[in-house]
Amino acid sequence: ASPSGADAALTRRERRKLEVRRRILEAAEALFDARGVSAARIAEICERADVAEKTFFNHFVSKQDLLRELAGAALGRLLADIEQARKRPGTTRERLVAFFGCIADHTEEAGPMHRELLTEIIHIAHEARTGREQARALKDAFGALVADGIAAGDLTRRHAPETLTDMILGAFYVLMFNWAHLEGYGLRRHALAAARFLGDAMAASPRRSRR
Repeated sequence: ASPSGADAALTRRERRKLEVRRRILEAAEALFDARGVSAARIAEICERADVAEKTFFNHFVSKQDLLRELAGAALGRLLADIEQARKRPGTTRERLVAFFGCIADHTEEAGPMHRELLTEIIHIAHEARTGREQARALKDAFGALVADGIAAGDLTRRHAPETLTDMILGAFYVLMFNWAHLEGYGLRRHALAAARFLGDAMAASPRRSRR
């Protein structure tokens, strides 16, 4: 079958270059998850991806540069998870429980050294060079979830939508920070508890019946 869409415009050389880059990223993420970011060497990434070190440096200036791209990809997956939660039928509380449960699922599926990778990704995502755009994208995604709830009438109007958005964003960061740094931290239990708390705290007040 002939390539379609954007792939059709790519030359064979460009497609080969993208394929090599994808292999390097996949190899690096697998090694980081299995052994940790600091322990994984560029030579090992190249061996796993079946590329020469020179090829690696044609794509990435350093391991930190590669991590920066992984951080961008991780943000993309996170934004997709938020969008999926938005499309879910039900209340905002139920959507928050679904989203935070999804985060726990992804984390539990990762390797034993994923904590170190997560720490590096969060650090890079907040660098001055890229952090502003990424932080804005994440805040906007949570803000859309809040806007949906306000429009549906199940979130409070007593506080500004931006305040509600900040509470969700803050809970997410606290969960990720604690899981990355506290040994034995029960992410799923805390994530679901945080989601239920947020849903209850931000819920619209029930209307009082008129006498």
